[in-house]
Amino acid sequence: MGACAAALLAGLTGTAHAVDNLPPNQPLVEDLQSGGKPCATGDDTVYVPTPPRLSAVLYDPEEDNQPSESSPLSGEFEAWWKDADGTEQRRSYTTITLTSGQRQYWTMPSDLPANTVISWHVRANDGQATSTWSDEGDGSVCSFVYDDTSPERPTISSPEYPTPDEVFWVDGVGVWGHFTVDSPSDDVVSYVYSFLGGPNGTVTADQLGGAVTIPYLPLSAGPKYLTVRAIDRAGRSSTTTRYEFNVQSGRAPVARWKLDDPAGSRTAAAETGTPARAGSGVTFGGSAPSGTTAGTAAALDGSGHGFLTPDAPAADLRKTFAVSAWVRPAETDRTMTVASQDADGRPGFTLGLRPQDSGPVWSFVIGGAGVSGGAPETGEWAHLLGMYDAETGKAHLYVNGHEAGEAVAATPAEAAGAFQIGRARGPVGYRDRWHGDVSDVQVHDRVVVPDEVTELARRKPSLLGHWSLSSVTDGASPEQSGGSPLQLGEGASIHRASQDSCIPEIDPDCTYVPPPLVGDGHLALDGDSGYATASGPVVDTGDSFTLGAVVRLADSEPTHPMTVLSQSGEHTDAFKVRYDPSAHSWQLVMPERDEAGAPEKVVSQVTAADGGEGQGHRLTVVYDDGTDTVKLYLDGYTNAAATATLPDGWHSTGALQIGRGKVADGWGEYLHGDVDEVQAYAGALRDQDIVGLGAETNPCLC
Repeated sequence: MGACAAALLAGLTGTAHAVDNLPPNQPLVEDLQSGGKPCATGDDTVYVPTPPRLSAVLYDPEEDNQPSESSPLSGEFEAWWKDADGTEQRRSYTTITLTSGQRQYWTMPSDLPANTVISWHVRANDGQATSTWSDEGDGSVCSFVYDDTSPERPTISSPEYPTPDEVFWVDGVGVWGHFTVDSPSDDVVSYVYSFLGGPNGTVTADQLGGAVTIPYLPLSAGPKYLTVRAIDRAGRSSTTTRYEFNVQSGRAPVARWKLDDPAGSRTAAAETGTPARAGSGVTFGGSAPSGTTAGTAAALDGSGHGFLTPDAPAADLRKTFAVSAWVRPAETDRTMTVASQDADGRPGFTLGLRPQDSGPVWSFVIGGAGVSGGAPETGEWAHLLGMYDAETGKAHLYVNGHEAGEAVAATPAEAAGAFQIGRARGPVGYRDRWHGDVSDVQVHDRVVVPDEVTELARRKPSLLGHWSLSSVTDGASPEQSGGSPLQLGEGASIHRASQDSCIPEIDPDCTYVPPPLVGDGHLALDGDSGYATASGPVVDTGDSFTLGAVVRLADSEPTHPMTVLSQSGEHTDAFKVRYDPSAHSWQLVMPERDEAGAPEKVVSQVTAADGGEGQGHRLTVVYDDGTDTVKLYLDGYTNAAATATLPDGWHSTGALQIGRGKVADGWGEYLHGDVDEVQAYAGALRDQDIVGLGAETNPCLC
């Protein structure tokens, strides 16, 4: 009667408690770890380098939990093993009490025996009941071995790159090497390696204690070394082995036809390899791409007689090879072949161009796989390099020194027929004949590494004009090499360093004049009508060019955009470099077309909070026609926002302007400030040259 009343009273007061306490859940094997490694046993037993910290996530049944209540649990760990005489040893540990769902830990004692299989399990305790052990029923015991011995340091050998004691200098840049790494220890699972300058990484052995082979492609010549550490299954590391070797420069081409033979020749001399006979549709003595080592070029008329061939193969296509050439197509609306090598009724590879719906592209095809990219333009020189890398099994295409498209896997067939320039083998005769100019065809039997590709495709810029703006004669400031001077307009003057300069803070009656930007003087512009100009277009805006200047604004907060450099077309500026105070940035601005009133577009810009007080800013604009990109540099550096794609450059005909640009009603955007060291180049300067632009010297020695 009393018990019933008590139960009724409890119900009326609104309190409720579980009538029976349920035991905690059995710990799950997937929630158990030995030293941070998943629970395993048998052949998968975990190896650890130190006495590990065991852990488990423990849970109490949800039925035991009421709102705003927690379920406190502790973990009871137990480990056991057999000592040297076969006697079983056991250790146990009870953790502190934590909330259900938290991970519980036990750090094993430091006196554990090494190289012994130690097993363990765990159960949860809520203070009233315990769970079943984690290895009962469908559970599993966890096992580990404490390994206290590091592996022996590895050995290294290489057939391609022996040590200097064996061969002092060996091939070479662009030639793959293979380094076999092994360790006397039979429990090694991987090796951590690092080559001088890269690459570095970890390679896993196929089997416990097995050796590995690490491929390596030298990208530069000189002394090299490889360091390797062996890692065993417990994660212990060996000491480091260092392997030294010396890499030679890359091998010269196995075949090269510069195609600079005299007009009227019927054979193209070979710098290396076999001379190539020329069909009657080949004309020697044409102009070669400027800024290269090529002397002249050969013109192929696209007919059945427009070809050159050594009547022999130039490369083993089943091995690594590369073929390159300077080319200038006379048309781009059909498939044309620059170079190929005969196979049975088809070409083993082709390098050339092909039309697409979106426009023509450069193409390299081998073994039925092709890679394409770039944009061929009629009458424009381009450097092509197609390469098959037998080590990786991939084909690559480079256009003007930059990789085009994505490398593709290829399986070349044997093509032991003759090498061809200007045509490709078909089922019946030859086809896809080249119409245009070709110069400096090279074939390599190795990888041509990126730096070499860049150098092969480099067109050395030529200095068009350098105006130091330190003197003026009859209203003109001379060009350093005697070229066209800059004519100074009204509101423009040459300011030179003066002994009479003063400091307003000391002499309130004087007006401070800043010192020359570079050297002994600079061009000072009044912002109202001041400008300077060079007669005629200084740079060809339809081809690669570089134009730079040093500038300092006179106003800390200009009220309108001010142009530093511009070159006009018939109706608009082809480009102008200006400071826009509303955006606090230097901008490269170009019109959409050369028409009166054509909209202007900011194609690149670099943010700068000031206009260059003190020493000013060095501004450079670089247009690379080979990659169809234009970049704006500030103080020698650029960024993604300052780079734009310009596939259709147009040839401007107007004069180079310093300090003004075209606006809707004539000239405007006059610069109030100082300009110095104006330099112009035909060709795109490299980043390392631009860093030095703005001094009194030619940074690239063009």
